[in-house]
Amino acid sequence: MIIELEENAPTEAKNNLHIRLQHMGFTVQSAGHTRLALVKGVDSFVRPADFQHLPHVSKVHSLKIRYKLASRACRNEDTIIDIKGVKIGGAELFVCGGPCSIESEQQLEACAVTIKTAGAQALRGGAFKPRTSPYEFQGMGEQGLKLLQQCGERHGLITISEVMDPSQVELVAHYIDILQVGSRNMQNFHLLKELGKMGKPVLLKRGFSATYQDLLMAAEYILSEGNPHVMLCERGIRTFETHTRNTLDLNAVPVLKELSHLPVIIDPSHGTGLRSLVTPMARAAVAAGAHGIIIETHPEPDRSISDAQQTLSFDAFRQLMHEVSVLHHAMRQEI
Repeated sequence: MIIELEENAPTEAKNNLHIRLQHMGFTVQSAGHTRLALVKGVDSFVRPADFQHLPHVSKVHSLKIRYKLASRACRNEDTIIDIKGVKIGGAELFVCGGPCSIESEQQLEACAVTIKTAGAQALRGGAFKPRTSPYEFQGMGEQGLKLLQQCGERHGLITISEVMDPSQVELVAHYIDILQVGSRNMQNFHLLKELGKMGKPVLLKRGFSATYQDLLMAAEYILSEGNPHVMLCERGIRTFETHTRNTLDLNAVPVLKELSHLPVIIDPSHGTGLRSLVTPMARAAVAAGAHGIIIETHPEPDRSISDAQQTLSFDAFRQLMHEVSVLHHAMRQEI
């Protein structure tokens, strides 16, 4: 249920109403400057008319969709996440680049220099790696996180790294700016709850067999614990096609922007699995209206410990940045 306050209602009135509703047994979340969302404690016996008489209340709406806090019905204006002055979800294009796995300080430093000079704002790198085989490289762990943090600070880049388990959340959050939830963990609800309590920005990747509603319900777990800083990431889904690693579902961009106020990021590296397709699909993502893209790049792509086939060389990354920047600028001028 959504409770809309009068436009000129003082902040104190909103806070008082929030407290009053909590005392009535509801779990309440802010849903904008003049909106409160009742996300727990609402059942078939609770009617909008029961709240209409409360001070400074303008309108009350029933909210029947399941992903309440992630929905446009709850918050119509776009969520913009500000991290160290970089705004994600607004008019600017957010680009993150870096290796799939952190392998060494030298590798990470070379990536940081390249993506920074090319115009990207964030450095990615996996310190904990969920691999299909238990015999493959599993990541450098905490040492990798330290290297990523140091590299980000040296070059003024936001850092992104994956967290796989609730026990890792505090550790990763200590070093990293944005905590990534991989597709395999999209419905790891214990992990999502911990990320909701932590409050740091989360990049939530769509599971490779998940529907849009599944993704939005996963985001709801984080939001309902009090963390509003969630980004939705389309990274390809499994279909009958075998030529590509996954099928990058670009329908997700306009659909998710229509259903939700959360920023939408596209991962064309995992979405295709082939480096020859990464740049074309990055352009397509920008043209579709994505708020950002996340790209894998490496000093020597063919020697990358993981995801070599989809990893771009530095020259290819620079060319990608040029092309998406030109396209994004042209689209803004046209609009």
